[in-house]
Amino acid sequence: MANSKIATYTLNDETTLPAIGFGTYPLKGDEGIAAIGSALDLGYRLLDTAVNYENETEVGEALRRSGLPRDQVQVTSKLPGRHHAYDEAVASVRGSLERLGLDHLDLHLIHWPNPSVDKYVDAWRAFVDLQKDGLVRSIGVSNFTEAHLQRIIDDTGVTPAVNQIELHPRFPQEEMRRVHERLGIRTEAWSPLGKQQAPLDEPVVTQPAERLGVTAGQVILRWHVQLGSLAIPKSSSPERQRQNLDVFDFELGSDQMDLMAGLDRGARIGADPDTFDLR
Repeated sequence: MANSKIATYTLNDETTLPAIGFGTYPLKGDEGIAAIGSALDLGYRLLDTAVNYENETEVGEALRRSGLPRDQVQVTSKLPGRHHAYDEAVASVRGSLERLGLDHLDLHLIHWPNPSVDKYVDAWRAFVDLQKDGLVRSIGVSNFTEAHLQRIIDDTGVTPAVNQIELHPRFPQEEMRRVHERLGIRTEAWSPLGKQQAPLDEPVVTQPAERLGVTAGQVILRWHVQLGSLAIPKSSSPERQRQNLDVFDFELGSDQMDLMAGLDRGARIGADPDTFDLR
């Protein structure tokens, strides 16, 4: 059953996305379909996959089995580095649609800029054309720096609707969030809790959780909502899925948000977009 309390964000192309989505990596096979189906049953309406997750088929199958109307669920996928050349990007998006069993994607992202290959501008040109052709509703990027963003904007005149980046309390990306605000790009967060760095035992998180009667994870996801960050948590546990979505009926005070800023360690858990290439 849909959760009517879920907030939404309006993107720079006038489409909207839920403020919390469901990350599908590494859900595969029958168990993956069941976990994704559980998320849809609980009210998630944004599914996040990628070519390199190798589970687009499962995502599409879970969506079909859910019985939900297509226009009620938004699906994101991502372009791998090996498909950055213009024609390969076009073919890759068509391949994603075929595996998903869909006639359009709601959001498609360039997964990583792959700076040493230096074809991400070509990929972005392909995305602009695919959007014009109606195969993709919204286009965006993932793991792009300010320099990467500025280059594709200068080349095409088209600003990404979304930049999905590593963002969690230990790495809050203040500078990139300011860049996004200036450019009109929605910040989307992968690993929103911080994986092994997740500050689930820190008093700055546990104390408000106890006071509000929620979990530490819910406090962190509420922090994302109040930052304006679109978080993409992932879990195969229905109870954890429910908790991750149930963050819209409480609020952190400004003093609590300030205290959360003290968790910043400036350390990534993922790769550096300036040096990393994803095949």
